[in-house]
Amino acid sequence: MKKNLPMNRAERAQMAMMLEVCAYPKPGNVDRCHDYPDTRLEHFLASAFLARPVFDAAEKTGGRVGNLIREAVMRTNGHSGGNTHFGAFILLIPLVLGGDIDGARRIVAATDVEDAVEFYAAFGLTSVRMAESDDLDVNDPASVAAIRERGMTLADIMAYSAPRDMVAAEWTNGFALTRRCADLLHAHGCGRASIAAAFLDLLASVPDTFIAKKHGMETAEETMRSAAEVIDGRRDLAAFDAECVSAGINPGSIADITIAGIYVALGEGWQWDC
Repeated sequence: MKKNLPMNRAERAQMAMMLEVCAYPKPGNVDRCHDYPDTRLEHFLASAFLARPVFDAAEKTGGRVGNLIREAVMRTNGHSGGNTHFGAFILLIPLVLGGDIDGARRIVAATDVEDAVEFYAAFGLTSVRMAESDDLDVNDPASVAAIRERGMTLADIMAYSAPRDMVAAEWTNGFALTRRCADLLHAHGCGRASIAAAFLDLLASVPDTFIAKKHGMETAEETMRSAAEVIDGRRDLAAFDAECVSAGINPGSIADITIAGIYVALGEGWQWDC
């Protein structure tokens, strides 16, 4: 089998975004076979294209994590599909800055108050769903003042959000699910089928917090159990996918983690086009 030419960090990040959304089936999410009314495949692909200058800058010149996340959101916020990759940027930016998971951990540990403020500015540009218990409201200037008064770094913000947000939790657990996803990709082989299989494995093992924020934790846990039934052969995958799409149950956080896992796996020699 012919091997792919090595990609730089920015190329891997962009490819990861593209490969994740094109993989099928990933129950409930936009992919090559179905869209949502307001967000379509081309919106995700456009965001992967538009984010490239930010990844290039992160790799070539470095910069502040918070500022780079805000820049990525600004560059991808111009189409009618709304936010597509905010969670992915939270994971990809430190990975691109640091190169790999170990490097991303060092980047996360070095964040400061200004990163936190820039992150909140980025958050304010999106329509990302927040948990009802969040008292640091991105639309409230008093929250930014509170961040400055408390001296909260961006790592502190993620730790604050981690109990309710699995993407934020990656910053506090050393990118554990990102690492697991990369390992699953290697274990499942190569190409888009392994992406769908790794996604389903993650969905069957942990409740997706985006589903929980949108529909409640009970629905997130039921979706997790249904995914496990698919893996065990007790439920039909296509039917499960259709049920999720019909109910608007989209595991967006696991999609973000899958993107990060693809980035890591690509850097380790995983083949995407077999």
